Amino acid sequence: MQTTIYMVRHAESPFVFGQEKERGLSDEGHADAVRVADKMDSIHVDYVAASTYERTIQTVQQVAVRRSLPIHTYDELRERPIKGLDYKAPWEELLIAIEKSFTDHDYALAGGETTREAQARSIPVLEQIILENKGKSIVLGTHGNIMTIILNYYDASFGYEFWMQTSKPDIYKAVFENGKLIHFDRVWEPSTVNT
Repeated sequence: MQTTIYMVRHAESPFVFGQEKERGLSDEGHADAVRVADKMDSIHVDYVAASTYERTIQTVQQVAVRRSLPIHTYDELRERPIKGLDYKAPWEELLIAIEKSFTDHDYALAGGETTREAQARSIPVLEQIILENKGKSIVLGTHGNIMTIILNYYDASFGYEFWMQTSKPDIYKAVFENGKLIHFDRVWEPSTVNT
């Protein structure tokens, strides 16, 4: 039996150091979240989930509201910190670390989480969601890096290059059957992405 997950990468959220969990969407991000809901209006949805981070919840909120569905939150689906959250690092350094983490699953900067560790906490929860919603359609509010890490678990071709080409927001349709990812495509049309 096939289960479909629409992975919705969160919309634009201004970075605020020390507020990784609490920071919400920008005005542009809120407008894009409405566009996400508009895009998904014709899609049947049985279950809405998100990480516990405010920006993912806000991105799928209208999808849930329009269907009178609750948003189920899971801390295990939070974004992967490639470094400790208590210190700053240049973006270029983070990019190099993220790229390396997809070829060396045990690599992270000091205090950070490796790809293997992120998969170990996220995959069991995702598979439980699939099991409890077998044959249904799920919307998952997620983050770019953990989404790529989850997909990488099922198909090693998902890595740094895939992550780099995703947008904020973004929507991907992933179909699972018997514990395998059997179909994947982009739902969010590039022409609707803000540049």
